[in-house]
Amino acid sequence: MSTSTKLDKDEKGKSVDQKLYRSMIGSLLYLTASRPDILLAVCLCARFQSDPKGSHIFAAKRIFKYLAYTPTLGLWYPRDSNFELHTFSDAYFGGYKVDRKSTSGSCQFLGSMLVSWFSKKQNSVALSATEAEYIAAGSCCAQTLWMKQQLVNYGYYFNKIPIKCDNTSSICLSKNPVHHSRAKHIDIRHHFIRDHIEKEDVTLTYIPTQEQIADIFTKPFDESTFPHLRRELGLCDID
Repeated sequence: MSTSTKLDKDEKGKSVDQKLYRSMIGSLLYLTASRPDILLAVCLCARFQSDPKGSHIFAAKRIFKYLAYTPTLGLWYPRDSNFELHTFSDAYFGGYKVDRKSTSGSCQFLGSMLVSWFSKKQNSVALSATEAEYIAAGSCCAQTLWMKQQLVNYGYYFNKIPIKCDNTSSICLSKNPVHHSRAKHIDIRHHFIRDHIEKEDVTLTYIPTQEQIADIFTKPFDESTFPHLRRELGLCDID
């Protein structure tokens, strides 16, 4: 799973059947709706559909191999879970090898139940880890507000929804307007998170890096850390 995060265009590599590669990626993307643990690797492989090489199809086959060895893994939704909305937001600064754009990742929980997740390459190159984390938090905030509005239709109301972030600088940036003079290169559309913090719709709270579940959507991990994050997402063996 980790090697696919090191993919590049492999311009000197041997081209493979584009139709075959796209069909493989399409099947994997469909599966990410129930297997969030493969989302990052699948999204990375999907970026090379226009001109796939041998290294790309090898990485895609590794994902299929991983799935073959974990056929019983699935999301578990316990009956006794509470119904509090909370979210995790993270970014991998300059993690994409091709253009050094950062990767945003977030996940939303109702109690212990994972209900929404995404992994996405940021649109522009971030100039600092703070900027990358702040942009990721903004995307997470937008998704959280949408979920909040949807839950209102079912009679559930939430305020000060925690967005858990492991970057203290981005938290300070969202709360203290004095810092904004040092970060004018951050697009204004990402500053809306501060407005929603002031309205008490959400709160940006600190969480230690080792407890940051959204890490699994931004970067690779070793064989001991990856299963731990997978369990924290709620994935377990379902017979």
